[in-house]
Amino acid sequence: MKQFWRIIERYYPWLLLLLGVDCFCSIILWISDIQAFQTLIGLVVLTSILLFSAILFVLNKRETTRRELFRDFLSDPTICNKERLLSAISREEGESIQLLASVLQEHKTESNSMADALQDYEEYVEGWAHEAKTPLSLLTMLLDNRSDEISPPLQAKLDYVRSQLQEDVTQMLYYARLKSSTKDYQFEDINLNDCLGEVLEDYAPLLEEKQFVILNKLQSETVYTDRRGLQFMLGQIVSNAIKYSSDSPMLTISMIHSETADVLSVEDNGIGVKKYDLPYIFQKGFTGDFTDSRKKATGIGLYLVKKMADDLNLRLEAASQWGKGFKIVIFFPKLRFNGKSYK
Repeated sequence: MKQFWRIIERYYPWLLLLLGVDCFCSIILWISDIQAFQTLIGLVVLTSILLFSAILFVLNKRETTRRELFRDFLSDPTICNKERLLSAISREEGESIQLLASVLQEHKTESNSMADALQDYEEYVEGWAHEAKTPLSLLTMLLDNRSDEISPPLQAKLDYVRSQLQEDVTQMLYYARLKSSTKDYQFEDINLNDCLGEVLEDYAPLLEEKQFVILNKLQSETVYTDRRGLQFMLGQIVSNAIKYSSDSPMLTISMIHSETADVLSVEDNGIGVKKYDLPYIFQKGFTGDFTDSRKKATGIGLYLVKKMADDLNLRLEAASQWGKGFKIVIFFPKLRFNGKSYK
């Protein structure tokens, strides 16, 4: 209906002229022969209605075609789409379309150039991250096989540096993985204790350096998810706990079960997050209140945790009290088949 009103508004001078001619002919017929007018008035009215309906139908179809051609042109301003649009509009409108085409083509060229540059940069960074894994592996072999030749203080420092570099490289690779259009997740039943043990082993030098107390309350729970994705999430959570730890740091891992989900809780007693910062901790680049402990924060860790959780169909919740600790809760939904619940 709105389309018809727009057509009437656009072409109302011509429609008004047609209506005037129709009325004029009817008046002439009435003056010349009133009996013929009375006989033919029904046919005149019907003919007028059919004529107006046909005109509106044709105009509506024409406007729909013009609109579709304009949308095609905006989505893909090629020469072919431009010529098709120009053939369906007036010369005055064509001048505006020519100007619009040149602007769109310029922006498209710039956009393609920027996209190519960004892709080259991302490929370089990803390539560098993969290449960096080689010296890290050599450093790990050196620390494992030549530990008797290295003094304990130096070995602890090298192990600390290795762990930090490994975390940065892993974070970079997972950032690229999350942005990829193809995913290689493998969903299976994962033993949480085994998964957590591997994560804690990777971060052992950093945990030992801060003298963390680990309170693991997990039993033999299993969850259905992607192992590498879950390990990455737990690694980033543990890394955050290390960065913002207190003087006597403690990390508590526990799980509770409900009818709809298995709920994993990872809680520390670090500096925590202020109440007004808590709603934004999963946003990219957000570092919160500018304190000494957050000066080197990148604001990328928890953002990647949230992105990974979304990819794995997991729900996250966070709670904190400033100066008393921080807790992240991961909800693993229970799958249901034929009314029965499965992990």
